[in-house]
Amino acid sequence: MQEALVNAAKHGNHLDPSKTVVVHFSSSKDEYSWVITDEGCGFTPGCHHHGCSCDCPNFPPEEAENGRGLCMLYQIFDQVHWNQQGTQLKLCKQIKQERWFT
Repeated sequence: MQEALVNAAKHGNHLDPSKTVVVHFSSSKDEYSWVITDEGCGFTPGCHHHGCSCDCPNFPPEEAENGRGLCMLYQIFDQVHWNQQGTQLKLCKQIKQERWFT
């Protein structure tokens, strides 16, 4: 989550203190979801598809300047989707229902 927020502030809003990052959280019995919106000019994920569900099986090399954060998001969350403008990111995590018997 922190990685997504830092990306929105740093890469989306370019650390402009007059711009905001908005986070909406919701939950259902099956999942938690976060929608993070910035005021930047937009981002196109590496797979170049709106709402893509591409995977990042291998982290970029250590000397790479960028890219590890997105890989972490794809590995941690069950769904990672951007809106068409690339200014809003939705992250979803499935809730595993445990059954307790007494």
